[in-house]
Amino acid sequence: MTRLPASVLSGILLAGLAGTLRSQETSKESGSASSGAASSKPSAHAESSLPDPGATRDGVYRNPAFGFSYKLPFGWVERTREMQDESDSAGAPKSLLLLAIFERPPEATGETVNSAVVIAAEPLSAYPGVKTSVGYFAPLTELTTAQGFEAVGEPRAFPVGTTSVMRGDFTKLRGTLTMHQTSLVLLEKGYAISFTLIGGSADEVSQLIERLSFAPTKKPGPSHK
Repeated sequence: MTRLPASVLSGILLAGLAGTLRSQETSKESGSASSGAASSKPSAHAESSLPDPGATRDGVYRNPAFGFSYKLPFGWVERTREMQDESDSAGAPKSLLLLAIFERPPEATGETVNSAVVIAAEPLSAYPGVKTSVGYFAPLTELTTAQGFEAVGEPRAFPVGTTSVMRGDFTKLRGTLTMHQTSLVLLEKGYAISFTLIGGSADEVSQLIERLSFAPTKKPGPSHK
């Protein structure tokens, strides 16, 4: 089975899981909250050869390079820059953390599951043997279950508007709570785009998915002789 380099996927995708898991437990350190003063210098991986990472404006994250947008839930906090810095230090070359948002700050404790959405792009060139979304799900599932999640069924094709993606569902018990995670994967322009959505119920995750939309595929116009 093809394995994804741990420094890549752990530094990008599981950063969101780690932040969500931390919020379910009592904090053992004080003063760990982010000051919000993220470094203004460009990331070490911000190379001209990388796709445009997109931007959030008026409550909507838009990514023209990969053709999708995500409407942020009102009141959620964004930690994209902070998690980008963490993934950079973890050594994830040419990987892109596109968006990381949480219902409440990851460092804050709470009595409910801290819902989250983490979107990342991984270059397929880093994963020899992975040619399809199904192939990408094999190591992704292995890494996710290593975090204590259980897969619910097999990955399957799932429509988001007119775009078909691969979907995998997972659950994890946290005391009296059950975390529900759905991973959506799409291969685009040599990248595996992963959408990780976490909530306190399957219905909540479904509502998070509804905020995702893809640009309609342009159909070729009629030929003129």
